[in-house]
Amino acid sequence: MRLRSLLFVPGDRPERMEKALTLGADALILDLEDAVAPPARPIARDAVTDFVTRRRGHGPTLFVRINPLDGEEAALDLAAILRAVPDGIVLPKAEGADGVRTLAERLPGIPILPIATETPSALFRLGDYAAVSGQLAGLTWGAEDLPAAIGATTSREQDGSYTAPYQLARSLTLFGAHAAGVAAIETVYPDFRDLDGLASYVARGRRDGFTGMMAIHPAQVPIINAAFSATPEELARAQAIVDLFAANPGAGALQLDGRMVDAPHLKAARRLLALAAD
Repeated sequence: MRLRSLLFVPGDRPERMEKALTLGADALILDLEDAVAPPARPIARDAVTDFVTRRRGHGPTLFVRINPLDGEEAALDLAAILRAVPDGIVLPKAEGADGVRTLAERLPGIPILPIATETPSALFRLGDYAAVSGQLAGLTWGAEDLPAAIGATTSREQDGSYTAPYQLARSLTLFGAHAAGVAAIETVYPDFRDLDGLASYVARGRRDGFTGMMAIHPAQVPIINAAFSATPEELARAQAIVDLFAANPGAGALQLDGRMVDAPHLKAARRLLALAAD
């Protein structure tokens, strides 16, 4: 499952869901949680169920974000949408492997994408996800609910960068995803008009080891896709590294274009080629 860009779409807006199919996102997240006011959720459940039933397998991967498991809304969400068998479920306010196991009991092999940093206790469980890696589509994080949960006034500095607590949440999510061997998905960039800022943000995400990113606006999708797609030059170098080690079996370190390459470079090259093939 290729997950460079995951575009949120409100579950109570069928016309936006239809339009989103044409926007180039690798996945849509049909939202039954924050984007839908509680009185509109019954209508949204019906709309999402109908849309997934008709459109699954004919375009982007279709995730559904349900409500948190500790409330009554989640059971209603699942009762409705599981009839349609979406490609994945986004689990908000996830708190480690136990929540994934609880949800997986209700799902017939449907992958789960936890939003893993929205409560204080969740931060201490980011290493748990390796135990349920086979049930995960990836791991992602958020910097909006957590400040409210701890009484912080903001998660960002005046220049838009994250303050130290939220840099920690981001880093732990990144390492938790890679420890579990699943996709590391960067959180949203809220200012959808600032496309230059988005480009810089996405570039940092890829540099640091994220493999995809969530989007809140269609204009963000092309920038995210481009940033998480290998360039021809990157692919050529990766193939050259793989070919070099194949021609020198048993070598620990070799020279390529005047630079030393060793086992970590070979691992990274193989991973890049595998992502590109996907």
